[in-house]
Amino acid sequence: MTRYWLMKSEPGECSFESVLSRPDRTVDWFGIRNYQARNFMRDDMQIDDGVLFYHSSCKEPGIVGLARIASAPYPDRLQFDPSSEYFDPKSTPEKPRWLAIDVQALQPIERISLADLKVHPQTENMRVLARGNRLSITPVTEEEFNFIIHSLARL
Repeated sequence: MTRYWLMKSEPGECSFESVLSRPDRTVDWFGIRNYQARNFMRDDMQIDDGVLFYHSSCKEPGIVGLARIASAPYPDRLQFDPSSEYFDPKSTPEKPRWLAIDVQALQPIERISLADLKVHPQTENMRVLARGNRLSITPVTEEEFNFIIHSLARL
């Protein structure tokens, strides 16, 4: 069963354009340090799930591209690196706490802002719009995903 996700990235750290410029258009989604987001990766994400690639913490946040999940989850290598801001001294290779997953960029779209999402009844209940939501990975319903790519996205 295909699922759909909104995945946030700061463009200064990992922009959609930078992923598109890679030979395989794939990036490892590392640095997730929230248990709920980690559990989505571990328990729910599957290869070929649809992804709305979202730029956050920037002048104009919004959905900027379409992508797909390109791998099964695997241990995030940075949790073991003491020089990384993502280091976790309680995590071991035998019992890793944190995961990464590969995301493949498919197609850029003209930015869809939060304001754009708020005005449509089809998208008004998206988790990204919920007050206080700070998760970098949130599920998206099939109906929301299809409305966005067929009605809002300018490909």
